[in-house]
Amino acid sequence: MQNISAAWLYPIILIAGALQAWGPPMNGALRKSLTNPWLASTVSFLPILALLIVLFLCMPRPLPTVEGVTTMRWWAPLGGLVGSFAVITGLLFVDKIGAGPFAGLTITANILMSLAVDHFGMFGIQQHSLNMWRVLGGALMTGGIVLIAMF
Repeated sequence: MQNISAAWLYPIILIAGALQAWGPPMNGALRKSLTNPWLASTVSFLPILALLIVLFLCMPRPLPTVEGVTTMRWWAPLGGLVGSFAVITGLLFVDKIGAGPFAGLTITANILMSLAVDHFGMFGIQQHSLNMWRVLGGALMTGGIVLIAMF
C-alpha cells in the first residue's frame, strides 16, 4: 500500500473524505436507537476493531521490530483516542446542528490545525511553512463554514 501511485492515491483519499460525511449522521442515528451515547460509541467502534483484526490476520506482515517499539514516541498510539473524540462529538451533536455545519466545522478546524502541524513540523512530519496562500486558504475555509452555519 505504501507504493500506490497518485492516480489511485488521490481518488481513494477523496472517497474516504466523502464517506466521512456519512459517519456523524450514522452515529447520531445509532445514539438515538441505543439511547446511551457511551454504548453507541462502543458499538460504533466494534466493526472497526473486527475489520482490523481480519485484515491483520490476512496480512500479518510486517511485524514491528523491538527497536521500532522501544523508540516509539509516547504519543504515537494515541491517534485513535484523538479520533474517537471526533466520533463521539458527531454522535452527540450532529442532529443538533445538521450534517453540513458539523462537517464544515470539523473539517475547517482540521485544516487550521493541520496548517499549524505542518508549519511546526509536529509529530515527526516534514515541516511546511505557512505562507500567504496557505493562510488565505484557511481564511476562505473559515469564511465558508461561517456561511454554511449561518444559512
